[in-house]
Amino acid sequence: MRIQVRRTGGFAGIERRAEVDTTGRPDAAEWHTLAERALSAGRATPPPGVPDGFSYRITVDGRTAHCADPSLTEDQRTLIRRVLKEGA
Repeated sequence: MRIQVRRTGGFAGIERRAEVDTTGRPDAAEWHTLAERALSAGRATPPPGVPDGFSYRITVDGRTAHCADPSLTEDQRTLIRRVLKEGA
């Protein structure tokens, strides 16, 4: 499973992207569960955000969901943090 996160917005408006491929990882099942929960809570189109807040696009194997601060679910927040930390 390929999980991609794109973060835009914030005070400086700098875009950040990262990707994690779960193939062969011992924790792949955990990533899959988290990704499915994050996608199911997302929207098909970008939601309205707040000034200087971040907006996110989460793509998992070609399926995309959008979300934004401060309305992230805990699953979305966790997935985004992990992908941005571990992804290339």
